[in-house]
Amino acid sequence: MANRPSNISLRFLAEPTDVNFGGKVHGGTVMKWIDQAAYTCATAWSREYCVTVYVGGIRFLKPIRIGHLVEANAKVIYTGSTSLHIMVDIYSGDPKRDNRQKTTNCVIIFVAVDDAGNPVPIKKWKAQTEEEKKLEKYAQILMERRKVIHEEHEKIFGKD
Repeated sequence: MANRPSNISLRFLAEPTDVNFGGKVHGGTVMKWIDQAAYTCATAWSREYCVTVYVGGIRFLKPIRIGHLVEANAKVIYTGSTSLHIMVDIYSGDPKRDNRQKTTNCVIIFVAVDDAGNPVPIKKWKAQTEEEKKLEKYAQILMERRKVIHEEHEKIFGKD
């Protein structure tokens, strides 16, 4: 079996149809790009159809201008038995210059599912480099914090 890619990059130009009322790329459009890049990465790793189950800690650092080259970099940072944590960083810059800057980042979680929508097991991803080990630890910290948030949510809104 061929190697499973644990990271992918999508590149495209920010188009005039992506603009918001402030003249920059709409945040919802950036969120769509994040989901598309993360989905591509999750399915390439798992070899299964994957569904988004959580998007957390999205940070909009800088605006994206129309006409800029956008790069969405997605990488696996942790896997459970059926889930994948994908970190996505969005960069953009004028394609005529070498001025690409990080504009957005977040962690998005997918679950691999079968045709009936039931979770299916996936191959375990293993951190190799120091950077990957640091990101894997970050994903584990986020999981612990989400448990606390979930408990607080249930206290206020009841069980889902």
